[in-house]
Amino acid sequence: MISRYETEAMRRIWGEAAQMERWTRVEVAASEAWAARGQIPQDEMQTIRDKAKAPSPDRVRELEKITNHDVVAFVRALGEIVGEPARRHLHRGLTSSDVVDTALAMAVSESLEVLVDAVKELGLVIARRAREHKLTPCVGRTHGVHAEPTTFGVRLAGWYAEIQRHLERLRVARMEAAHGKMSGAVGTFSQSDPELERVILENLDLWPEPVATQVVPRDRHAFIFGILAVLGGGLERFAVDIRAMQRTEVREAEEPFATGQTGSSAMPHKRNPITSERVAGMARLLRGYMVAGAEDVALWHERDISHSSVERVAFPDAFHLAHYMVLKMTELIDGLRVYPERMKQNLDSTRGLVFSQSVLGVLLDAGLERQVAYAAVQRAAMRVWENQASDFRSALADEDAVKALSPATIDRAFSLDHYFKHVDALFKRAGIAER
Repeated sequence: MISRYETEAMRRIWGEAAQMERWTRVEVAASEAWAARGQIPQDEMQTIRDKAKAPSPDRVRELEKITNHDVVAFVRALGEIVGEPARRHLHRGLTSSDVVDTALAMAVSESLEVLVDAVKELGLVIARRAREHKLTPCVGRTHGVHAEPTTFGVRLAGWYAEIQRHLERLRVARMEAAHGKMSGAVGTFSQSDPELERVILENLDLWPEPVATQVVPRDRHAFIFGILAVLGGGLERFAVDIRAMQRTEVREAEEPFATGQTGSSAMPHKRNPITSERVAGMARLLRGYMVAGAEDVALWHERDISHSSVERVAFPDAFHLAHYMVLKMTELIDGLRVYPERMKQNLDSTRGLVFSQSVLGVLLDAGLERQVAYAAVQRAAMRVWENQASDFRSALADEDAVKALSPATIDRAFSLDHYFKHVDALFKRAGIAER
């Protein structure tokens, strides 16, 4: 990941030094399990405890030039630190993937925990803005065309409800990720046993993969990439909505624009939805990594390493992207400029057409046959669209079917009350508590 889109929390998890630290923790945990069985003398185990510090990435790379194998280089570098005679016990009964996949499970689990915390914060911000605009009228659009009135708070409540689904998926992904293996070269425990594996993994806060090959099966990892991609798609949905609202002819809401910020090198007046656009673009990358993760599931027999090069790039990048997107969207919604007066202007801009279903409803309540009522309301609406009538209400006055309705009945049909009467119920269903 380029530094522009890295986050500090993910950098701490996915940096080379952090990887060496995790690999070291796995090796020490394995040695502890063997020592508990009396297979490593206690004085030598104490040496491992005291001296086993993660080797520097530079030293591992230096040794890898000789070994052409990163885990072998790592074990040699760790052995240099531990020294004789205790280093002879390192990597006992393990294959490289026992270390790599178990450490990967630790990194993915930690990353998902960071992401869960960030998504929770995003949800809190959305809930606050939803309560703020609970009854702010705006037009709902379908196919990009004005449909019926809604409130900006209801729109945000829908976002909040989606965030809760993303949180639940991330928690499931955390459970899916937290599986390691210590079962050896083809998963048969030829040099150890399942109980030893259980002890080692329990010490690392992981569960054993029920039946591994040389690796943890990659369906787990594909699932995690899929969850990240779905999260990205949700954030993109919010971002696209904000971009649409910021269009000049709409201008119902706008991204924060700081003093001194510039929108264009050529046009000083520009204020562009750059953060939303960035989030939308990053969602494409996450979907790409989902595809890469799915491609990694099918490996030859007990394993090959076609997945390895993919994951070295895909996992750090995907988590950097997802975390960055959540943090940026949190900032954006927290500082979103909302223009209720412009929302009202847009709501009124079709001169009452957004109330067509309510008018249809009162005609049906009056006993009119549906097709007759629909045709009458549509004729009036088309005259407004074609500028043959000044507004929908006056156009309806020319329809015989409508003339029988009292003015009070027409007033009710053009009231926002129809659209706002269940807002409290929608907020409750979304899980947004009153403050």
